[in-house]
Amino acid sequence: MRLRSLLFVPGDRPERFDKAAASGADALILDLEDSVAASAKQVARAAVAERVHGPRGGVAVLVRVNPLDSDLLADDLAALHGLSPDAIVMPKAEGADSVRLLAARLATAGIDAPILPIATETPAAIFQLGSYAGAGVRLAGLTWGAEDLPAAIGAATSREADGRHTAPYQMVRALALFGAHAAGVAAIETVYPAFRDLDGLDAYARAAARDGFTGMMAIHPTQVATINAAFTPDAAQVAEARAIVAAFASAPDAGALQVDGRMVDAPHLKQARRILDRAGEAS
Repeated sequence: MRLRSLLFVPGDRPERFDKAAASGADALILDLEDSVAASAKQVARAAVAERVHGPRGGVAVLVRVNPLDSDLLADDLAALHGLSPDAIVMPKAEGADSVRLLAARLATAGIDAPILPIATETPAAIFQLGSYAGAGVRLAGLTWGAEDLPAAIGAATSREADGRHTAPYQMVRALALFGAHAAGVAAIETVYPAFRDLDGLDAYARAAARDGFTGMMAIHPTQVATINAAFTPDAAQVAEARAIVAAFASAPDAGALQVDGRMVDAPHLKQARRILDRAGEAS
């Protein structure tokens, strides 16, 4: 499942589903949690279940349910009974134990789907970011958030005036990035809230790709093209990666080689293969 761009859509707005699917996003996150008022939860569950049950047209359909400790989760799972969304997005995840508990509840409800934890929304969650590698359940990726956590600890904001994350949340972002890679799953960058600021989004998304994130969540269809471009290797990167892979294929016993005037070794080969994989090429 390719996950460059994951676009949130409120579950109680089914009239937006087709437009979101046509945005070019790799995945939709149909939301049953924060973007849906309590009075609209039942309407949202019915609309989301209908969408999951229907044709997807090449766009992955994920569902964000309500938190594990919420009374609302049982009704979410009842609505999705027997269905197979491409993943269940888990808010307020707190490490391996929490995803195991959700996986058990999904199995009981006959829901066949991996879990994508939002892994940094509570203070306790930060200390569990290394535990997902040993969770023993299917994970579709791991992502983080910078909105719930400051509210949980009474912080005024997670961002500087120019939009950059403050030091505590830079740390949280880095830990989430490494936690995802330690677990061997997609590392998904958090949302960029200023959806009209496409230049800022471009810089933010490209920095995320540079740092090792493999995709990013979006809150508006206009963000999708920018995110996809940031997480798709360009022609020069692909050409360089092909050259490195070809060089090692022709000299499989070499520890280091010269490619286009520079020395490359095993880490370069690993990175080249990842670039080709992100570009949709077998390596």
